[in-house]
Amino acid sequence: MKIRIVFYSTYGHVYKMAQAVAEGVREVDGAEALLRRVPETLPQAVLEKMGAIEAQKAFAQIPVCTVEELPSADAVIFGTPTRFGNMCGQMRQFLDATGQLWSQGSLVGKVGSVFTSSATQHGGQESTILSFHTTLLHQGMVIVGLPYAFQGQMRMDEITGGSPYGASTIAGGAGERMPSENELAGARFQGRHVAAIAAKLKS
Repeated sequence: MKIRIVFYSTYGHVYKMAQAVAEGVREVDGAEALLRRVPETLPQAVLEKMGAIEAQKAFAQIPVCTVEELPSADAVIFGTPTRFGNMCGQMRQFLDATGQLWSQGSLVGKVGSVFTSSATQHGGQESTILSFHTTLLHQGMVIVGLPYAFQGQMRMDEITGGSPYGASTIAGGAGERMPSENELAGARFQGRHVAAIAAKLKS
């Protein structure tokens, strides 16, 4: 059973979450976690000005995803940073290239799930995931979130990401905060949960 984790990360926050999602996937017998990144659309010069080049070296070895490989997955878990309460442009461009998959019904019945990051606690994490779900529904995917069975999203003793819609992390205005252990635990739970549901649908 193949679970693809398709992400975009600027400074490594979403990549850290993607790694945790993959760890959760691998806890399910027979589940294979395949990490993929969507194509970059920003010029190298712009990335340099943003100070993102060094951070992106950490995941440069991850293969770039193609839309053609999505149908071979039993589930796809997408990871994107928040851009004004929505997915980032790189992820949007990637999804906009899946028109042929839509016309052929190639993703109908496959599990789809989303995790995210934002700069601030109320920076659009929930709206990003919910608006992302619209595309997955148009593709006929079965949406899976992060249930309250993951009790870490109920915590009141620390600032933390995570909602019933999916795992998330708060990066800070300058990207200074990496995912907390609680946020990573939510990502692991989501990966495990998605893989378990995909296994049930496949059997």
